[in-house]
Amino acid sequence: MNQPHVLIIEDDEHINNIIYDVLQKENFLCTQAFSGSEGKMHVHRQLYDLIILDLMLPGLSGEAFMDELRTKLMYDTPVIVLSAKEKLDHKLHLFDLGADDYVTKPFEVEELLARVNVHIKRNAKSELHASYRHKNLVFDSETRSVMIHQTVLNLTRQEYKIIELLVKNPTRVFTKQDLYELAWDEIYMGEDKTITVHISNIRHKIRQYDKENYIDTVWGIGFRLSK
Repeated sequence: MNQPHVLIIEDDEHINNIIYDVLQKENFLCTQAFSGSEGKMHVHRQLYDLIILDLMLPGLSGEAFMDELRTKLMYDTPVIVLSAKEKLDHKLHLFDLGADDYVTKPFEVEELLARVNVHIKRNAKSELHASYRHKNLVFDSETRSVMIHQTVLNLTRQEYKIIELLVKNPTRVFTKQDLYELAWDEIYMGEDKTITVHISNIRHKIRQYDKENYIDTVWGIGFRLSK
């Protein structure tokens, strides 16, 4: 699989750097955030394979961040929570909010690394066999195909990636920069017509088999999956 991308949200610089160094040595791509607000900014602009989340954060608490992630963005990214609180009711509350795992501070980095690997492998396995349906469109991760009314669309790699981003994040509005950097894996250098042309091509290919609208233009912002 591709190099897994982990977001570390921890305001203690020493702890954040330790986690960063350990994961980097294990060939993970890591992004560091030192507040809940900074973490929120990152998830609005980038998709991650896993998030390591402290709770006592400046700006936006870990609980508030979790609510943003699960109920507003509707992301199912695995989240490992770091906290010094050990009471069972507190842990159960976090699982109710959408946490996938819980590591109590202070912790051994070996244990955290083991939990990270478990969730990355589990998520990769589920992604391999996942399929998503929107109206008459079916996106299949296992066969890497997109179908309309049982007809497989002939898509370029970037067109496929754009549809993948939209169907996996049905409530998110993607800017042109978001789509370019995620689908091309390159830095967006400014306004151009690349994304607009690709969206137009996708719409044309879908309309050959279905007159329904599948991609909405959010004027002044970008694109999202239609409602």
